[in-house]
Order: sequence, then C-alpha cells, then structure tokens
Amino acid sequence: MPRLLLVSLLLLTACSAAPGGDAAVGRTTVVKTAVEKAAPAKTAELAPKPVSVPSGVTTGYVVYDRLQKKVTVSRNVHKRFRSASVVKLMIAIDHLERVKKPNLALLKPMLRVSDDDAATKLWSLGGQGKIIQRVAKKLKLTDSGPPPAGKPGFWGYTAISALDIAKVYKYILEQASPAVRNTIMGQLRQAGPCGSDGFDQYFGIPRGVAKPWAVKQGWSGYGSVPPVRCKGNGAAASYRAPAPVDFANAVLHTTGVVGAGDRYIEVILTTQTSRWSDSVTKITRLARDVHRAALAR
Repeated sequence: MPRLLLVSLLLLTACSAAPGGDAAVGRTTVVKTAVEKAAPAKTAELAPKPVSVPSGVTTGYVVYDRLQKKVTVSRNVHKRFRSASVVKLMIAIDHLERVKKPNLALLKPMLRVSDDDAATKLWSLGGQGKIIQRVAKKLKLTDSGPPPAGKPGFWGYTAISALDIAKVYKYILEQASPAVRNTIMGQLRQAGPCGSDGFDQYFGIPRGVAKPWAVKQGWSGYGSVPPVRCKGNGAAASYRAPAPVDFANAVLHTTGVVGAGDRYIEVILTTQTSRWSDSVTKITRLARDVHRAALAR
C-alpha cells in the first residue's frame, strides 16, 4: 500500500450553523495551508486500508506520526460526526486563550472526567457556537462548525471530523503556548476511568493501546444513565438494558496522543448501532487495529 504524505492541509471554512442536523455546517472556499498535505481531500482518493471496521460501525479515523511528520493510517478523514464530548478540547483552547484568568475549577473536571455541567458553563461563558467559529477560524479547520441554529446550547452537536480533531491536537502540542498546552495535556494524561456521569470512559485507546497515552473521549446516544456501571478501575459490570437514547445513531469517539514524546496523534470517531457493551468492544478493537496499522508504516 503506498504511503500517505504529511498531514498539513488546513482548510479555511465559514463555520456557520444551519438547522437540520449534526452536520448542518456551511462549507466555503478551500484554502490550503499547514496541517494536512498528507491527507487526501476526497475519501475516494484514499488507498485501501488494512483495518477491518466492525459491523454496525461507521468510522472516520486518522493517525499522524509527529516524528515522521506524516499520516500513516486514515479513513474517511473529512466525514462529519456529532462531536459529543470531544468538542471540550475546543472549548478548553478558546477559554484558555481568550480569558486572563482561566477557570481551572471548570476546566479540570471537563477534561479529566468529561464533566458536562462544567462544559455547559464554559460554553455559555464563551458565547456558545462562537467558540467553534473562533477556533475553526484560528486553526483553519475544514469540517467543524457550531451546532444547528435551532440547538445553540447543545455543544455536543458541534460538527467535527477526524482530520480536524487531529489538527486540534497538533495545535495544542506544537503551536499553543506552554501554559495552554500544559494545562490541557496535563488533564488528558490524568483522564479517569469513570466520567462524572458514571459512564466508563476507558474504551478505545485506553483499553486497546499500551501506555503512555492522554485521551479525550466522547459518547452520546446511550441514555443519561450508564448501561454499565463504571467501577473506577477501567472495568465495567455486566451489561444491563440501556436507558432510551436521545439520538437516532449513537456516537462513540476515542481521541488522544500515544507513545513516548506524544509521538502519535490518534483520532477515531464512530457512529454505532449496537448496545453500549458491544459498541465499547468494537471501538476498542478498532483503536487497537488502527494503532497496530500505524506502527507498521
């Protein structure tokens, strides 16, 4: 399989919200700049990937090797997904860079245990969708945009792509000020096994890839009550029937940096049609296989 070139194409987009769904985001003129040269602009141009996607899973993923400065594995890099809690990375960047005295009491639980109440407060303080517009403009993100106009308070309805989130991590690691980088990465390195809502957040990278890693996970559509009870050690109790979901398709995302020196930026976004326990198993297997494929490049 031919190697992909360095990820360094950043696209400038007007990230205006529009009603109608998770991906209701306008796209305008494309301007190539710095984070994406290795990633094809069209999915059809991607070479066949040696990763088997589990049944019932739709995915977009990318691995960027910061040492070799290139993308090693990718699939559907521009496909838009509902962000769920992955958007908290953008909320954190905007807050840390915009205010003189960042609210660490909100930032820490938002990043470490994915606390939704903290995210909602920071989302409101930052002007809701204006946060995404500012970050997308500054980082020249291709596919990201605010929630639909009819759901301005739903930060989890922000549109993202695997490539855009890889750019977000690359910005944090290589361009953000040391204070911003250390604050965000310091919390992601301490991501706890349980989210503040009781969901087990050690799926995907945490279970499928060896340490060291730092992660920001995302989940939505599995109800407000955890279908499995997080024990606090990365394990989960036996499955029980899930609470009703709020979305047609659940999303489960695992994103982060892996390896010594934060070598690999790994972003795996998915929509799922399975119950929680099966979805977690599938994304963990996918994360493991994507990482192994990246190491083989």
